[in-house]
Amino acid sequence: MGLAERLDEDLKSAMREQNELRRSVLRIVRSELHNEEKDQQKSLDEESVMAVINKLAKRNRESIEEFKKGNRADLVEREEAELQVLLEYLPQQFTEEEISQLAIKIVQETASKGPSDKGKVMSAIMPQVRGKADGAIVNKIVMGILENL
Repeated sequence: MGLAERLDEDLKSAMREQNELRRSVLRIVRSELHNEEKDQQKSLDEESVMAVINKLAKRNRESIEEFKKGNRADLVEREEAELQVLLEYLPQQFTEEEISQLAIKIVQETASKGPSDKGKVMSAIMPQVRGKADGAIVNKIVMGILENL
């Protein structure tokens, strides 16, 4: 069963169980998938479906940060719950430690000397972590490593 079919089945289950949060998140995902299919004028493959879910997860993470700045604990809690639903459909995310180890390895392989080599390192690391790590976190870790060289 593909990811899109799994989303449809889970939406039906959430409706049967009257799980409001899960139902609303899955409806948003399906809506975004539908819009993306219309834009591309073709059915989405698994990678494209994951990209849409990743985009939604990133939007949730950004909202969480903004709501924390605004001291809106109620909205932070809701966004975090929505993010947990989205993360169920994404591959296991890399920890910061795993990203750091991979970044160190790539810095050594590319013979990077400092922050000016960030582009070289990022272009090598991003294909390996795409869909499994937030790009902002990867960027922060890579910059920290390069600044310490």
